Amino acid sequence: MLVVLCTCGLQFFINCLDSHSDGTHPLQIECKDLIEKNLEKVGSIIVESCPWVAFVQKGFLGQQFVLEKGEYPRWSSWTNSQSSYCLLSMRPLRVDSADHKLHLFENCSFAGRKMEIVDDDIPSLWVHGFQDRVASAKAVNGTWVGYMYPGYRGRQFVFEHGEYKHWNDWGATEPQLQSVRRVRDMQWHKRGCFTVPDPAPKPKPNPNPNPNPNPNPSPAPAPAPAAPSAMAASS
Repeated sequence: MLVVLCTCGLQFFINCLDSHSDGTHPLQIECKDLIEKNLEKVGSIIVESCPWVAFVQKGFLGQQFVLEKGEYPRWSSWTNSQSSYCLLSMRPLRVDSADHKLHLFENCSFAGRKMEIVDDDIPSLWVHGFQDRVASAKAVNGTWVGYMYPGYRGRQFVFEHGEYKHWNDWGATEPQLQSVRRVRDMQWHKRGCFTVPDPAPKPKPNPNPNPNPNPNPSPAPAPAPAAPSAMAASS
């Protein structure tokens, strides 16, 4: 597992290993305080393997940001928050299974209406007939990330394998979720991270549009026989 973080032109690989001569440090384990690594302000991130979750506060507290395999050249590539360059702790996500199953409940302690999601990403709970109030949840299989707004927007909340009887258990201040998706891992998903589906391809134009609109035309009618001349009639 390896994460690369860059701050204002200086690149860091964070780890408990000794520093390299170029000032980089590999990060392969969780870090409760990035300030100790001189990384209070993070300008860009590269995740080379394994999904991670970063936090805006020390000790894995505060707003969360899921970081899957890939490159994040600036803060806006992992969030739409104006202050998310302050990442103060991060850890690898626990991905327990290639299968994914999530139960969402309207009320605390797994009461009220229930929605089951199996091996699918849901960009809008409303579209599937479920409201935006989610007060408790059970991550039966796999690891998930929920969002406050449709289309995987807004604050993020991680659901690792386990039970969440109250929205405070996943770090939320109110019971609002409007979209959820699976967190992928390179062990089972070779692409490694969530990607927006490509738009459907446009139909290709016909290179030879209608060259012969009537390939079997009806035969032209035979001409009428000519009338006999007057000289032929007198003879």
